[in-house]
Amino acid sequence: MIWYSVKRLLLMVPTVLGVLFLTFVVIQFVPGGPVEQYLAEAKAGAGNGAEGGGLSYRGAQGVDPKRIEQAKALYGFDKPAPERFWQMLKQFARFDLGKSFFQNRDVSALVWEKLPVSMSLGLWTFFISYLVAVPLGVAKAVRAGSRFDLVTTLLILAGYAIPGFVLGVALLVIFGGQLQWFPLRGLTSSNWETLSWGARIADYLWHIALPVTSMVLGSFAVTAMLTKNAFLEEIRKQYVVTARAKGLSERQVLWKHVMRNALIPIITGFPAAFIGAFFTGSLLIETLFSLDGLGLLSYESVIRRDYPVVMGTLYLFTLIGLVTKLISDLCYVWADPRVKFD
Repeated sequence: MIWYSVKRLLLMVPTVLGVLFLTFVVIQFVPGGPVEQYLAEAKAGAGNGAEGGGLSYRGAQGVDPKRIEQAKALYGFDKPAPERFWQMLKQFARFDLGKSFFQNRDVSALVWEKLPVSMSLGLWTFFISYLVAVPLGVAKAVRAGSRFDLVTTLLILAGYAIPGFVLGVALLVIFGGQLQWFPLRGLTSSNWETLSWGARIADYLWHIALPVTSMVLGSFAVTAMLTKNAFLEEIRKQYVVTARAKGLSERQVLWKHVMRNALIPIITGFPAAFIGAFFTGSLLIETLFSLDGLGLLSYESVIRRDYPVVMGTLYLFTLIGLVTKLISDLCYVWADPRVKFD
């Protein structure tokens, strides 16, 4: 197991390098980079009505060549692409994510600043999805074919068919606008600092209720149906019949024997659910509810061509995803000792 873990850790190095290399190459061909934006703003400020084209064409017309060279040096584009890529790798090896072009702040500081919002959304979504969906999936498997199974399946599929941001808009309009039961934006109230601890917790839960509800629905449906199918497959096996014949109660059969064997497909979904809850599913929800988190930061950095933020967050998220996947694979052995990676 130790040797397997070491090999997986070593394989992460070429994987991360490949992701960074491909993204860096694509970035070199994307028009409207930071230098072009700088020149467009300079041209607009000079009253020339720049349209913000490419560096070699409209964006550079009417601008002093010295200013162009200064802009290139400011953003590091005065060096060849291989040299810039190598310098970036050396920084990332020290976990130095660089400095934002437009906010003039360290990328790591920006990530830490936005992280609490994404953690709030991600952790609540992850835990609610699994704490509710797994018992519901078990109940559906035990009562397969019953009216309870049919009704809950219809409700789950109907909820899954509704995109999270559409549900967010509906919740925002009904409960935030018409009924005014919940706030329309933000993670806390403006007077949060003056509240007592109990009032702060209540205020936080009051603000987080609608965004989390919007995000939970999709992952909740997938986890519930996955749990049901995994339990149904195990319940029909011979060892379950043997356990019942020995006089074990239904609770002992389900939670002592079936649960352990049905955990593997559920554990398989842990990394995707965890990473997805944090980094992929929150962009529209953060924008809709005016929550300044990592999703919004990543989106704005792509739109503004803030390449240090793009590459730094990509590097960080790739590492987190690879390590989480390794942890889930190691959990296979804990869940089922029959699994041997050797």
